[in-house]
Amino acid sequence: MRYLTAGESHGPQLTTIIEGLPSLLPITAEQINHELKRRQGGHGRGRRMQIETDTVEITSGIRHGKTLGSPVALVVTNDDWKHWTKIMGAEPLPEDVDPNEIKRQISRPRPGHADLVGGMKYGHRDLRNVLERSSARETTVRVAVGAVAKILLEQLGIRIVAHVVEIGGITIDRQAVEGKSVEEIRAIVEEDPCYCVDPEASAKMVALIDETKKAGDTIGGVVEVIVEGMPAGIGSYVHYDRKLDGKLAQAMLSINAFKGVEFGIGFDAAHVPGSQVHDEIIWDEEQGYTRRTNRLGGLEGGMSTGMPIVVRGVMKPIPTLYKPLQSVDIETKESFKASVERSDACAVPAASVVAEHAIAFEIAKAILDQFHADQLPQLQQQIEQMKQQAKEF
Repeated sequence: MRYLTAGESHGPQLTTIIEGLPSLLPITAEQINHELKRRQGGHGRGRRMQIETDTVEITSGIRHGKTLGSPVALVVTNDDWKHWTKIMGAEPLPEDVDPNEIKRQISRPRPGHADLVGGMKYGHRDLRNVLERSSARETTVRVAVGAVAKILLEQLGIRIVAHVVEIGGITIDRQAVEGKSVEEIRAIVEEDPCYCVDPEASAKMVALIDETKKAGDTIGGVVEVIVEGMPAGIGSYVHYDRKLDGKLAQAMLSINAFKGVEFGIGFDAAHVPGSQVHDEIIWDEEQGYTRRTNRLGGLEGGMSTGMPIVVRGVMKPIPTLYKPLQSVDIETKESFKASVERSDACAVPAASVVAEHAIAFEIAKAILDQFHADQLPQLQQQIEQMKQQAKEF
């Protein structure tokens, strides 16, 4: 399974084509729209979320609510396009129009963004040509793709949820998560302004986000994704590029502004002896092989163990500040305060939704790479056989 996305932040639409889904998978636009709405929520979002109301249009690959096995095309229209038609239009400019007179050209790269290096790479003197595509707006259709992947995973008995574990140094009490299922966590998260399972920590996060916004600054944090119901043996140890944890790490770090990733106890493993890191193996007749603990986050040797997969990503503060940092105009080479596009004071809650869907796609892809099932019932049967074989091993 694979997908491509296309579209600019202020272009007419965002488009994605997904190839490799099995046939007979039930999907509706309503299911995808629910996830798109979650991406636009969370305390700390900026004005863009008041302008756009993201909804998906399914233009191919699904008939009467079920996939056909052919490519699935999804489109999300940008409502704000009407204000950008002259600035972002695809047609060449008339000969009597000076390109320098077109509004909203950018020559001042923003620190922390792709502006300067992207301009160097592709030869753009108008840095809007870079920021329009490097914008996190592209994650809209990545969430749409992940929503489709989640629907597939649910049909296979695999459930996934993300939640915020830290914002600006305020961390949750881990007991708020321990012992809760994916469904229980989701029920709490979807009602919380910071998508957080700990109400006390969430209240502190809200206050800190508000303080940060008043100061014209931004703030980052950490999100956690949990995957339950995974069969053991997805991924491989035989080649570096087949390791599931490597693929999940790449998916997490591919999200805008994400700078670190860890599994299970993650970097804390550097501080304790091996006896407090590795998970003892146990067996019983009802469950088969399990682990006494899950410190390695459901992954060993590049493969799923059957325990919940736990992966976290750290998001840096958004670099577009209303208290701008210094930059240099690429035309005059003079110092200026960096230009300001619409920005969020904190996008960590929304980023948790993106992370959930980025991980969901990678999990679904790994399963389809391993089984190559053309029809959903075939895939369901193979997954059940794999789980039974692991239990009887």
